[in-house]
Amino acid sequence: MKILIVEDDKTIASGLEYSLQQDSYTTVICHDVASAKKILVEQSDQLDICLFDLALPDGSGYELCKLVKEKSDTPVIFLTANDDEINVVMGLDMGADDYITKPFRIRELLSRIKSVLRRYRKHPQINSTIEIENIRISSLEGKVYKHNAEITLTALEYRLLLTFANHIGQVLTRNQLLEQIWDVAGDFVNDNTLTVYIKRLREKLEDDPQKPIIIKTVRGMGYKVGG
Repeated sequence: MKILIVEDDKTIASGLEYSLQQDSYTTVICHDVASAKKILVEQSDQLDICLFDLALPDGSGYELCKLVKEKSDTPVIFLTANDDEINVVMGLDMGADDYITKPFRIRELLSRIKSVLRRYRKHPQINSTIEIENIRISSLEGKVYKHNAEITLTALEYRLLLTFANHIGQVLTRNQLLEQIWDVAGDFVNDNTLTVYIKRLREKLEDDPQKPIIIKTVRGMGYKVGG
């Protein structure tokens, strides 16, 4: 994923660049409208999302947003020091997908980025019914059955199980799983909480939770279902 960051404060820009690269994003940094326009002309088809500061030395994020939306459907998030309703509404009316007010936590920004990208991403059609051992998931109903008897899962447990079901045979790291259940909780879910939810799922799904055959632990890597 390549992100264009346009921020005139070089300290903030460097911090964003470092944090996003740590999260496996590729970044392009600009500090003014002129250089950003050049990048948008040369690399618009390579960009997955744009982060625009509203107040720039030679213009504003508004004109960059307008340029982006005229050329492509690339999502835009505004970084603003002013959450005044008029500024926010103006940005959203111009086609911006979200905004975040400075100062912000990098975790919050990452969550916003992932949320916006999910809305744009084209998901493959998933099967409405998924079977794993003696477990049947009906995604249309949002229900899960064990030996044909319905079992009750919380929203987080269901999201976690669906994540596994959509990646049959793949090893999923703890970080990948945390990313998936974070949005449902509406807040940061830590590593210990994930351990608890894995344990709860096993208690509900496995015939013998102490010797799981559905959600398997892959030591040093994460977890795997099926395959």
